[in-house]
Amino acid sequence: MSYGLNSFLKKILPKGLFYRALIIVAAPVVLLQITISVVFFDSIWIKANKGMTRSLVSEVKTLFDAYKSEESKDVNFLMNLYKKNFDFVINIKKNEIIPKVKSDRRFSPMDRALRREMKPVFGNNYWFDTVTYIDLVDLRIQSGNEVIQVFFPKSKIAPSSVRIFVLWITFPSVILILIAILFLRNQTRPIVKLSKAAERFGRGERVDDLRPSGASEIRKATIEFDRMMKRINKHLTQRSEMLSGISHDLRTPLTRLKLQLAMTDKKDTARKMASDIDEMEKMLNDYLQYAKSQSEEDYVNININDLLADIMKNYENSKYDMVLANKINIHGKKNLIRRSISNIIENGLSYGNKVFIELKKSVSSAIIVIGDNGPGIPKKEYENVFKPFYRIDKSRSLNRSGVGLGLSIAQDIIKSHGGNIILSESEHKGLEVKIFFPF
Repeated sequence: MSYGLNSFLKKILPKGLFYRALIIVAAPVVLLQITISVVFFDSIWIKANKGMTRSLVSEVKTLFDAYKSEESKDVNFLMNLYKKNFDFVINIKKNEIIPKVKSDRRFSPMDRALRREMKPVFGNNYWFDTVTYIDLVDLRIQSGNEVIQVFFPKSKIAPSSVRIFVLWITFPSVILILIAILFLRNQTRPIVKLSKAAERFGRGERVDDLRPSGASEIRKATIEFDRMMKRINKHLTQRSEMLSGISHDLRTPLTRLKLQLAMTDKKDTARKMASDIDEMEKMLNDYLQYAKSQSEEDYVNININDLLADIMKNYENSKYDMVLANKINIHGKKNLIRRSISNIIENGLSYGNKVFIELKKSVSSAIIVIGDNGPGIPKKEYENVFKPFYRIDKSRSLNRSGVGLGLSIAQDIIKSHGGNIILSESEHKGLEVKIFFPF
């Protein structure tokens, strides 16, 4: 039972911190006002309404008895007297009967009180209407073949303090909730700012405008997040610089080896060794290019449709089929994203005759599906192929053209943008790669 209630509350409650905090502040205020209103209505308004209605019915009963006992020449005097002293407007309708259809409202406190007091005095020989006129009540009483029609103000049976009470109880509550909204906006703004900064940092974007604000706990969390962010950036920078330095240093002995091979007499052996050296140079150049673009390139708005179309200009039409959705824009480093997509397309064309590209859109992501008609890879190798320098010594190696770094770099680029990459079997019997980039 409690689980079902919790599940229901989770569905109806807002997800944002501001609106949840506002409910915490506003709900007790609203419940308190409802309680006060119910108590006031039950203990004050109903009792006052009952007493005023009983007094009015007594006045009407007195009028009814006086009219039946007076001679016709004194009727006008009686009507003027009641109009002057009791604010009654009286009409005598001869040869008429009261309407058969009741016009009173069943759930109206005013109608209920009037009906409760009239019935014991006049039985069923009365009829009233509280709806047709805004400020008046039309009351009719059957007397033989005549109808005594009495108009009187609604204020005679409804306490005038109700409107004042409603205004008095509503106005402070509205002011209190408005003040709470302004206060909560200021309190939740730093939390929202910190959340957005964490989201941007998780996507690999630069975060420079993070300043502590708000309550002391939020300030502390912001300061600690800023320190953590700087430590991570420093670590990544040091690692990249170290690996770049190693890569540069390795170029010198590789160049020396190439010169020595050029002067050797064993041409066949030299050719094989030169091939290995070229592969090592390609690996170093790939990494250096990646490290350089990772540090220098800025985030920009990218139209994925245009980017895919631009990439596929370098291939013959017979080499690919492409289906693009409506225009989809993301935020990222354009050259890095181009490189990650190109690596996967090149891999597909290395082991298949054709690639099949589809661009789709989900609620929060752009999805690029790249399949090929090559031999594919075993499912147990899906995780391993993302490891640097990993090779599959079977029918295909995802890293053949990238000397062991192609797919690893592609995954690193995609995840640094807050995305994901998933491998599966293509409907064309090859490998299918799904790339997710958040908007």
